[in-house]
Amino acid sequence: MAGQEFGHHLGLPRALSGLPLSPLVPGYGALATAQHAAGLRHLGEVLAAGPGGLRVLDGLYVPAGARGRRRVDVPLLEALAGSADPAVAPLAERLAELHRADPQAPRRVVLYQLINLLQDRPEGRRDALARTLGVHPSETAGLLAAARLRPRLDRRQREAAESLADARAQGRLHRLRALLDRLPAGTADPALAAVRAEAAERLRAAEDALRAGRRAEERGDREAASAGYLWALHAACDDRRALGGLVRVHGRTPTLGTALRADHVEVRWQDNREPPGEWRLLRLYRDGRGRAAVRTVLGSAAATAGPARDTGAEPGTTVRYAALPLRDGRLDGPPLVSRRLLVAPDVSGLVLTDGPERIDCSWHRPPAAAEVTVEHTAPDGRTARLPVTDEGFTATGLAAGGHAFRVVCHYRAPDGRTVPSPGLRATATVHPWPRPVRTLTARPVAGAVRFAWTGAEDAEVRLVTWPDGAPAPGTELRTDALPPPLDWPGPADALCPPPGSYTEVAAVAVRGARALAGPAVGVEAVRPVPGMTAHRLPDGQARIVLDWPEDVPHLVVGWTPVDAAGGGERTVTAHAYRRGGLHLPVGPGAVRVRAASVPRVPGAVVVVPGTAEVLLPADAAVSYHLVRAPRRLLGRGRTLLRVTLTAPGGLPEVPEFVCVARGGTLRPRNATDGTTVLRIPGPELARHGSLERELPAAPCPAPYTLRCFLLGEHAASVRLEEPSLASLVVR
Repeated sequence: MAGQEFGHHLGLPRALSGLPLSPLVPGYGALATAQHAAGLRHLGEVLAAGPGGLRVLDGLYVPAGARGRRRVDVPLLEALAGSADPAVAPLAERLAELHRADPQAPRRVVLYQLINLLQDRPEGRRDALARTLGVHPSETAGLLAAARLRPRLDRRQREAAESLADARAQGRLHRLRALLDRLPAGTADPALAAVRAEAAERLRAAEDALRAGRRAEERGDREAASAGYLWALHAACDDRRALGGLVRVHGRTPTLGTALRADHVEVRWQDNREPPGEWRLLRLYRDGRGRAAVRTVLGSAAATAGPARDTGAEPGTTVRYAALPLRDGRLDGPPLVSRRLLVAPDVSGLVLTDGPERIDCSWHRPPAAAEVTVEHTAPDGRTARLPVTDEGFTATGLAAGGHAFRVVCHYRAPDGRTVPSPGLRATATVHPWPRPVRTLTARPVAGAVRFAWTGAEDAEVRLVTWPDGAPAPGTELRTDALPPPLDWPGPADALCPPPGSYTEVAAVAVRGARALAGPAVGVEAVRPVPGMTAHRLPDGQARIVLDWPEDVPHLVVGWTPVDAAGGGERTVTAHAYRRGGLHLPVGPGAVRVRAASVPRVPGAVVVVPGTAEVLLPADAAVSYHLVRAPRRLLGRGRTLLRVTLTAPGGLPEVPEFVCVARGGTLRPRNATDGTTVLRIPGPELARHGSLERELPAAPCPAPYTLRCFLLGEHAASVRLEEPSLASLVVR
């Protein structure tokens, strides 16, 4: 039996003369994945053979009628694709496509899968499995014999067997030869033997074309060399030697542009170099063992597509790109080739900024960089390596002048080497900076404010107001970015802030184009009280009348004795003043009364543009009463008017005293409402303090009523004490 073929052993007509060692259908991997997703053990279950069972040994048949059978063909598969379960219909349609290309393909695939299923079980359990696979009972023994006869494939061999057709269809002859070498040799599979013979013949043709291309390249005939390498790639599209030859020939004048980014390589098609059609973009490099390697970056792209991005180029490697023109998926002309490119990007966004004896640098570090180093060259030529962070570095203690820096990124290559980037060179100048303002003070003076500071000995000091809040002292600034200087009016050494305002005034030290922020101080200018008067009341009280300033909620009103210690202060609200006025217990002596707005900002330097102040004299009073003469034998004597001035501490100005008479018993309303009967000048009253004067004999018909008044500009500062009305009627 050992020398007989499989069909002779079974004795079946038209049986296979050899067992399939490979399905030999393109796209088998996707087909098997869809089969397992549909829950099928083998593709024969798509045919729904039913109780009669599927025949596979002498052809692929399904039961038809009571004892008949029907060959599986395209119409049958198309009918199944239209009526089968939605999960199974695509499989039937795919089997129909395989049948059109090769009528033996469905039978070969089903038989390959059935043998694999049986070989996956121990031999003693294969009988039970064979009866459940849906195969006609008469062919069960044949299947078991096939599982014993055909070599059992391990996982690696099965992967090779199922990938053969794809490698063959893609023209990847070197991969096809490697896959064939994995399979057991000397097997009786005629289809597989034909594939071996075809692959060997095409590889011989590729080797001949490759040798012709090399000879032409050695002669310097670029056109013939390109043709030879192209012919070799037509025969074996995965021949890296031919691809390398094409790249060498056409890479002398690069026609692809490359740009290195932080995390990818950008490949740009050159204008007017791209013919119509489709392209495959390849990356050529050396792997971790130093061997030439090729990867597809873009499988198929229109010629008008924009830049391609290669995110898989390993840092530290040198790469080159080749764009191959395609027709029907096969090479159709010489490639476009780029220059060699070291995949070691430098930092991006490098920014250098100078400060006082300092240079700050910031950058964006490429994510794959293992290390960044910086070499500093001073103005005197000395070099040193600087410590850095992921975001940049700060160099301090630098002399004024130009400084140079070289920033290099270092990458760990696949072979373990450390590869530096080309490096970036940058220069910056350290300029003279001013010394900072250390302290700033403000002192109110006569409605203005006077500023003083320390520090900034070598700089101009500007007082400014920041619109969005003052920066922290020591903040480095540019002079052209400063707000305008404070423009408050005032005398030469002081400034007058606007009334009702609060301002944060900051000092800035300026030297040329550079400045340093300094401390700030808050200045509040309260609103002045426009006008105020004070009037004496009995019992040491005074009534205060003033014009309340706009938008001021509180006033502080104080009083101070002129010739004694003491005094007091009271805070008054606008509401309380308008409702009940303002009365102060100032006492009998002369006092000075002042009023000012209450500051709103705690801790601010308060500037009062004008303090309302009035001098309230001592509690001076003028009293008078009639002194009637006693009766005599010849009648009464003349009536006297006694006037007394009471002024503690003296009174510098005394108003004029006037006595008016009006007929009847109604008292005069004012100094002009009647007949003036007596006048005493203020100085005379002040000199004597108390005096008596005779009234005229008959100033007006009796009875008449007297009343006295104080006149002059100081009348309001002296209180007039009047006796009762009845005592002033003269009859």
